[in-house]
Amino acid sequence: MSNYKIIFTGPVGAGKSTAIGSISDIPVVATDEQASDMTRGRKPKTTVAMDYGMMKLGNGKAIHLYGTPGQERFDFMWDILTHGGIGLILLLDNTRADPFQDMRFFVEAFQEFIDHNKIAVGVTQMDIMRTPPLEAYHGELQKLGLNPPLFEVDARQREDVSRLIEALLYSLDPWLGE
Repeated sequence: MSNYKIIFTGPVGAGKSTAIGSISDIPVVATDEQASDMTRGRKPKTTVAMDYGMMKLGNGKAIHLYGTPGQERFDFMWDILTHGGIGLILLLDNTRADPFQDMRFFVEAFQEFIDHNKIAVGVTQMDIMRTPPLEAYHGELQKLGLNPPLFEVDARQREDVSRLIEALLYSLDPWLGE
């Protein structure tokens, strides 16, 4: 297999589009539109279908990166985008009112996919708000029966996003990253 598909998901404003943009080796295909609901309070535009980017690996391999819309009203895209995926990256915004509720919601929404694939979790905005700490996320994930790779992530930083993707790949198969 020379191509892999990873899905980025999480609530509005968690950094999915930004993360894909920071790591993609091609111009990102985005489906942003003016926010028309409560999302306007967080950002002026929002993803309505998907974001798409690609990381080129050695030996002709590539990782295709798909970002889901964060709004539940676009959840029909979630099943479409996960088809053929090998793993899920869940981004959570530490400044949201209840990031653990967001985590539980997205884990439940993607549970069938997670059951057959792997997940890695990145917590964004920790430079703005340090609480809850990563240890609390570990505890909440364990309550859900999960022990995925978990990192503090600045979605603007290629190195942070790369580390999250590498952790996901290594959890799938230590040889995928080579």
